Amino acid sequence: MTKRREGKERKQIHLAAHFPGVNSTTVWSSPESGSQIEFDSFVHLAQTAERGLFDFFFLAEGLRLREHRGLIHDLDVVGRPDTFTVLAALAGVTERLGLTGTINTTFNEPFEVARQFASLDHLSDGRAGWNMVTSSDAFTGENFRRGGFLDHSERYKRAEEFVTVAREFWDSWSSDAVVADRENGIFVDPSRIRVVEHRGPQFDVRGVATLPPAPQGHPVLLQAGDSDDGRAFLAKYADAAFTMHSSLEAGQAYYADVKSRAASYGRDPDRLKVFPAATFVLGDTAAEAAEKAREIRRQQVSPQTAIAMLEQVWQRDLSTYDPDGPLPDVEPADDPTISQGRVRHGDPKAVAAAWRARAEADNLSIRELVIAVTSRQQFVGTAAQVAEEIDLHVQSDACDGFILVPHLTPRGLDEFVESVVPLLQERGTFRTEYSGHTLRDHLGL
Repeated sequence: MTKRREGKERKQIHLAAHFPGVNSTTVWSSPESGSQIEFDSFVHLAQTAERGLFDFFFLAEGLRLREHRGLIHDLDVVGRPDTFTVLAALAGVTERLGLTGTINTTFNEPFEVARQFASLDHLSDGRAGWNMVTSSDAFTGENFRRGGFLDHSERYKRAEEFVTVAREFWDSWSSDAVVADRENGIFVDPSRIRVVEHRGPQFDVRGVATLPPAPQGHPVLLQAGDSDDGRAFLAKYADAAFTMHSSLEAGQAYYADVKSRAASYGRDPDRLKVFPAATFVLGDTAAEAAEKAREIRRQQVSPQTAIAMLEQVWQRDLSTYDPDGPLPDVEPADDPTISQGRVRHGDPKAVAAAWRARAEADNLSIRELVIAVTSRQQFVGTAAQVAEEIDLHVQSDACDGFILVPHLTPRGLDEFVESVVPLLQERGTFRTEYSGHTLRDHLGL
């Protein structure tokens, strides 16, 4: 049994819209699937989210095209525009929606990223958010001057130092540094601007921020991390956590853990919001929605995708195996280069053993197994059922809201906004209008 928040004020639900770019969630074969590059696609999803009074638009990032068996991986649509370019453009066609982008702390510099987010915050009147990610991936690093220079154990140490330096730049102008005394030709008081000086193992910086304080001061900081290091980092620095937990019970455990970690750093746990990613499928009846969901999952995991996913774990060529047949009778090899640019599943032999046990227990083919093990949090049912489930997760302290990942881009969010959002509003747990202008206002930060 799960516990609701008895005797407490009902929590307000937070929602965000994810534009995934290169991914295995979108049903590319659907005639309703649009471009991942044309600006109109970004505009439609963002404006739909704003019409639905969502907190923010969330843009993923990839710094190198995925490769599989030495070739560009063509089962995902390739190509992804620059994050800041897209978000700055969206600032001009939206008014209240938060604009959050994923920017890597491993292959960038604090001054540059601080300046870019301050610029976005100014251009959008306080709607910028930064999803901080780390990487020790040498494959991705080959696109950069220093290559895969960072050991895995060092990536969060660099991220901490990176955020520390970025904050120093954001905080280096006092609030009254901009004088704007036009009569005397003085627009900035240099005595009210602090030089940033930082000496550390990753960064040796001495410089001056080029912009006055942005409307939010700092952009809203998000972080996706489930390892112990990742949880510690986000509990210390992030305003919101982006998670992948697929059940209410797992969400409750994660929620309690990161909130308690935030408190251990002297933070108010309510100032750390938790957002799992979730997909949804709606139907006029529960049975119709369930059938649609089954078909969507089969479209997302094509026969070719199923074999490729298995090869990522087995680390060997499995192209001769039937995706509708049993798992390979061979053990995983040791070729980590067979698939590059994806998050690793963990120890290949341990994962393969777990997958084999599940396939045997449930009599699953390769494709059926991949569908089962790659499913994320999914809400399936009528609009009323989905509204009830979302509300249950939030009121049961499994999360503070969801980052919704539609299976169609860019129109996959339309039905949710039109049918589920009004029901959440009727419950009194979702806003009926924006009460503030900045992303921090929307999140109650």
